[in-house]
Amino acid sequence: MFKKLWNRRITASKMTISQHMPWPLKFALIAAGLGVAAAIAVGTYEMGRNFAFGPKYSPQQMTELQDKVTQLTAEREQLLATAATIESQQNIEKSVQKQLTDQINSLTNENNKIKEDLAFFESLMPSANRPQGISIQRAKIEMSGANQLRYRALVMQGGKASHEFSGEMHISLTLVQAGKPVMMEFPDSKLGDSGKLKLTFKHYQKQEGSINLPEGASVKSAQITILEKGELRAKQLLSL
Repeated sequence: MFKKLWNRRITASKMTISQHMPWPLKFALIAAGLGVAAAIAVGTYEMGRNFAFGPKYSPQQMTELQDKVTQLTAEREQLLATAATIESQQNIEKSVQKQLTDQINSLTNENNKIKEDLAFFESLMPSANRPQGISIQRAKIEMSGANQLRYRALVMQGGKASHEFSGEMHISLTLVQAGKPVMMEFPDSKLGDSGKLKLTFKHYQKQEGSINLPEGASVKSAQITILEKGELRAKQLLSL
């Protein structure tokens, strides 16, 4: 019986024993834990900072990078200036080329005019082969705009011109309008004497002008006739 009581006492004593850690030791452990946590936090911050903003550079490296930026900026400015110079030269060349083209066209037109004038004056020179009477020289018709025709002709008196010629010129046009052939006389007889193409010359006379065509009409051919007191003296058929 005594033995059982002794054993219960020992068991109860074991169950009530508790160990208490000293406060200095607890404080040291807490401080160590905070230090480790702080170290981890700082390390994590530096890793994130390096990842986001890149690694830290020394003053020498920063200077080298700044010099490189300055060099590249200078090269960029130089390339832009070179490109601007090339563009300016191209614009100048285009302008010069246009001026030369315009001069060539002007000289070509002037040369053609000189040839026409030369042919004209050659036609005025006396010639044994030139037929007697009235003739039509260098006649031409061409479209000069919408519904407008341009004509010109040189009327000459061959041989020895003993008297002055007095007459008139008529132009008969063959047109196509709305798919149908149409004849048109110029000048219109309704205009009377004021609209006639009168000719009065001893050696030659030039006639030129414009004819307004009906809307939508196209010219197929034209015939120029020279009349003296109602009688036919010359005629020439032209095609456009």
